[in-house]
Amino acid sequence: MTTIRVATYNIHKGVQGLGPARRLEIHNLVHAVEQFDADIVCLQEVRRHHRKLEKHFTRWPDLDQAGYLSPEGYESVYRTNAVTRHGEHGNALLSRWPVLGSGHADVSDHRFEQRGLLHVQLLVDGQLVHVVVVHLGLIHAGRARQVERLGQFIAREVPETDPLIVAGDFNDWGAQLLRPMADLGLRTFEGIRLPTYPSRLPLLHLDRIYARGLRPVSAHVPHGRAWSRMSDHLPLIAELAL
Repeated sequence: MTTIRVATYNIHKGVQGLGPARRLEIHNLVHAVEQFDADIVCLQEVRRHHRKLEKHFTRWPDLDQAGYLSPEGYESVYRTNAVTRHGEHGNALLSRWPVLGSGHADVSDHRFEQRGLLHVQLLVDGQLVHVVVVHLGLIHAGRARQVERLGQFIAREVPETDPLIVAGDFNDWGAQLLRPMADLGLRTFEGIRLPTYPSRLPLLHLDRIYARGLRPVSAHVPHGRAWSRMSDHLPLIAELAL
């Protein structure tokens, strides 16, 4: 039996605070990702570039954030969800296992929130495993429609016999998406609360890891002052049995 360690983390574009108090956290996030010791790291709100912030912060990395955060020996995959005035950001996946392919689908529900799915195919101990990284919208009706589109994407791109992981920021504070995700054959850690937001006083379980064809084994959320400073979310780390 192969156990896969999966982490999901909304990194808030590597910057925390507002105005003069704004600070660059991307260098601390490098160490955070290393501490996960995860086989697969799913990231949301990852910047590809931002021309204004690159000039503001003298220590802005030369690499895009996905590449910069990728530990030695990992492969990184990034796809843009949102294009803004000064740059763009999206979802990323960092993998200890070989990447066989990747794709992207736009699931924006309206023009004010640009959202997408990042689909990555991995070779895990000789087995093809699909991972979809998501970041859903802020309005429940929109999230419900995005899950419908996720289901359509999975039916089109992922064979029923292949193991599948769907992870990310679901913005589902009322746990209203558990049933429609279960209807897609995707299960998460039920019966336990793993609040990840806000990081300073986590009350809401926004970040989740779902699986089909894998067995959920354990999950936890790291806490502490350092974690509360790096992003407005805390990471979620899980073990899945293949």
